[in-house]
Amino acid sequence: MEWLEASTDNCPVQRTLDVIGEKWTLLILRDAVNGVRRFDDFHRHIGLSEAVLSDRLRKLTSAGILKTVPYREPGSRSRNEYRLTRKGWDLWPVLMALSQWGEAYALGSEGPALDVRHTECDAPVRVVVECSAEHSPLTPREVTARPGTGARVRS
Repeated sequence: MEWLEASTDNCPVQRTLDVIGEKWTLLILRDAVNGVRRFDDFHRHIGLSEAVLSDRLRKLTSAGILKTVPYREPGSRSRNEYRLTRKGWDLWPVLMALSQWGEAYALGSEGPALDVRHTECDAPVRVVVECSAEHSPLTPREVTARPGTGARVRS
């Protein structure tokens, strides 16, 4: 079966984009990875409307990417913080890959807003693709893509 003959109904890229493929959602995830947890802080830092922020946080929570944890400031009502779940933290390499690409191709001369480094040796962090036998890094020419177990012929 050739790629153009395959149905994309069960494509993991498409299914992932259905959940996190919107700009504001990725920016919320970027901030959550960097320690932002409260609605007002997301709102102030990202600059999107409260309605859109509420919608995206609700969707990320429903998808199991964020979880809510109640907190209460003295003299105020109880509110929720938004914390990444294991499923949410598993998106960290995706965010790092987007950042790496952006630093290489979309950033001006002023440099990145965040410099991510390995705590142990202070080297910059980079994302690489490797096989499960840990042969790394791989290029697109070194991999073979074939129909997966969920592949179906496009109708």
